[in-house]
Amino acid sequence: MLVNLKEILTKAEAGNYAVGAFNSPTLESVRAVIEAAEELQAPIILSHAEVHNEIIPIEIMGPILIDFAKRANVPVTVHLDHGSNLEIVKKAIDIGFSSVMIDASHMNYEDNVRTVIEIVEYAHRQNVSVEAELGMIASSGIGGEETKGGEPFAEGDLIDYYTDPLIAKDFVEITEIDALAASFGTVHGIYLKEPNLDFDRLCAIYKNIQRPVVMHGGSGLSEEDYVTAINSGVRKINYYSYAAKAGAYAIKDFIENNSNLFYHDLTVVAKDAIKKDVIRAMKIFLNKGEVVR
Repeated sequence: MLVNLKEILTKAEAGNYAVGAFNSPTLESVRAVIEAAEELQAPIILSHAEVHNEIIPIEIMGPILIDFAKRANVPVTVHLDHGSNLEIVKKAIDIGFSSVMIDASHMNYEDNVRTVIEIVEYAHRQNVSVEAELGMIASSGIGGEETKGGEPFAEGDLIDYYTDPLIAKDFVEITEIDALAASFGTVHGIYLKEPNLDFDRLCAIYKNIQRPVVMHGGSGLSEEDYVTAINSGVRKINYYSYAAKAGAYAIKDFIENNSNLFYHDLTVVAKDAIKKDVIRAMKIFLNKGEVVR
């Protein structure tokens, strides 16, 4: 069933768990995520990232995501991830997405606020939830979707882009967003070293804003880090790079071990591998205290 982000995260707040948001730029990834959610009977967020328009346009993938969501037997939010182009953000709403992220974090604070308010007013009239970002989440430069000026962040620069808890309170109150993407040490893409997450900052942000916190760069963390983040207020975890990598490596292994190859077989191999990785992540996000292997 198709629901908006506010509805799905309100239940996550009550249950102290996080909902996985999985970018799904191919039919195989969409099927993998939906099958995983239905198998676990867990809510899910199907996302289309603006940068993935290069893989498949939102005009094509959007209706597919919405159709899968409506037919699913679990709550599904269809979400636009990292929408920085206002026309595309509004187009997603008009297509039928139930949630959008307006990412104006690269702007100065005043312009960020002004841009977010414009989208909130447009979206809320249609019962569409809005996520926005304050601070900036870095990228490892490998498999990530976002970089500072097109390049990975320098080692010493990161803390300069972390979300300020006091400013976050002001930002949320002025814009009336439904969820805040906060920067506290995660990165987009593949981790090149063990991440150092500022959980004290995360707790302060959550306490100040009284809204669900979104963790971007959610792939590749330890189970302990996920649980600590959830218990500190994270209710939505964006997860993509490691699931996509699982699908790619499964195809690589299949090709290396089979001589009679057909493309359709590769799609099944990829779907099954992505599904397995998504199930593992979702079990952690549900925060039931079970060790996931």
